[in-house]
Amino acid sequence: MSKVNRFTAVIIGSGFGGQCAAIELARMGIDDFIILERRAFVGGTWAQNTYPGAAVDVQSPLYSLSFEPYDWSRMFAQRDELSRYTESIYSKYRLHQKTRVNQNVKRVEWQETAKQWLIQTDAGDEFNAQFVINASGPLSTPIIPKFQDQATFQGATFHTNNWDHSIDLSGKNVAIIGSGASAAQVIPAIAEHVKALHVFQRTPHWVLPRWDIVFSPWQRRLLKNRFAYSLVRRLIYWLLEVRILGFKYSKTLLKLLAARPAKKHLRRQVPDPELRAKLTPDFTIGCKRIIVSSSLYPALGRSNVVLHDKYDSISTFTESGVTTAQGHAVPLDVIIYSTGYDASDGIISYPVIGKSGRLLSDVWSDFPRAYLGTSVPKFPNFFVVTGPNTGIGHTSALFVIEAQMAYIRQSIQAALSSGASAIEATSEAENEYTEHIHQEMTKTVWHYGGCQSWYKSKSGKVTAMFPGFSFTYRRLCRKFKPQHHVFTE
Repeated sequence: MSKVNRFTAVIIGSGFGGQCAAIELARMGIDDFIILERRAFVGGTWAQNTYPGAAVDVQSPLYSLSFEPYDWSRMFAQRDELSRYTESIYSKYRLHQKTRVNQNVKRVEWQETAKQWLIQTDAGDEFNAQFVINASGPLSTPIIPKFQDQATFQGATFHTNNWDHSIDLSGKNVAIIGSGASAAQVIPAIAEHVKALHVFQRTPHWVLPRWDIVFSPWQRRLLKNRFAYSLVRRLIYWLLEVRILGFKYSKTLLKLLAARPAKKHLRRQVPDPELRAKLTPDFTIGCKRIIVSSSLYPALGRSNVVLHDKYDSISTFTESGVTTAQGHAVPLDVIIYSTGYDASDGIISYPVIGKSGRLLSDVWSDFPRAYLGTSVPKFPNFFVVTGPNTGIGHTSALFVIEAQMAYIRQSIQAALSSGASAIEATSEAENEYTEHIHQEMTKTVWHYGGCQSWYKSKSGKVTAMFPGFSFTYRRLCRKFKPQHHVFTE
């Protein structure tokens, strides 16, 4: 029988959310915590996603922890630099010694008598903890759609989330299924190297130009000054925060600031009217994630690239490729799935069992919901980082993660200082918060924009995004309300 490891807190996931949670616990004086990472390495998104062209689509000075500035080489950091940044945080805060890798969590269950959580992993290990912080992230469970005769294909297949670097794409016939953010980075990175690239697009996305710059030596020296770095960070923050005005409050502003530049970008970079028609969305800009790229359209216009729209989608797989809806046989050596993640209904991939044997998946059967997107009634001492309705479509996700930490810190401190063994949001507080969120959501482009996106759960509700300014969410997290919580002795 495996030994049960006991901790005050267990953190699940080693990405930015897990790192922030660990740093916050240490600052509180809680040293007996452990980070469980399901993979053989730490770092989350930017350690896992190694596909060609991987980069952040938020300016680097803002897409970083507020208390950990970095010597960025460019405005939009590429994957390798982001991975080095992650490693620098891990090393500085000595988190390697607090992390156990190859620990895929298979079950988390509340022990009512002991007032603690039992966490079990596929490795056969068990952990007891008073507090559990799930930081596995919403973009961690890749989706591969089902196709007819999919298993008959004899070539190589993989998801962008698990890029197979053993396969040389040079001179090969390659298909990319999907046309979202990851595909938009992969396509320009590989188009010139492959023999033929077939892109299967379900729906086109709106694209805005990527105003990237490589920082000069003097700019990098300036950014090493904390005051200058903070000033640049604040400037970027407020320039991006303005975008919520279009996403929620003004359709006119949305057209001026987003739709018009996107249409201009499309006209300028895609002179072929037939291709331009395939790439023109039929929904309001912002309804889906806006792609930021200055290289996607030129790549799609290359002579060796074929864009298949929804009228020429994949009908069936064959041993040597695919057959399309229009009857075209497409010979392929490699098929790459860029088909996204279960980011709405699949926020947590393992079963969580709360009070009275209640399954979190049953509580979320209609749609995922949580107080401040973080705490769920009847699941005491359990916190979800980047939980329901905490996504941000206009600024840095790390800003929201840091905001959540303020709420999690105050919740844990409130429980410990009062002598309580457990804390949870009340059902009334969670219900009031959730109703307010979805009432506000009706005013946003994510609700009325006329698209189907990963922002929505199967219920049709937008459960990924926060419907307002990011500073509003931060204010809510900072103002802890004891009356919205139940304390258990």
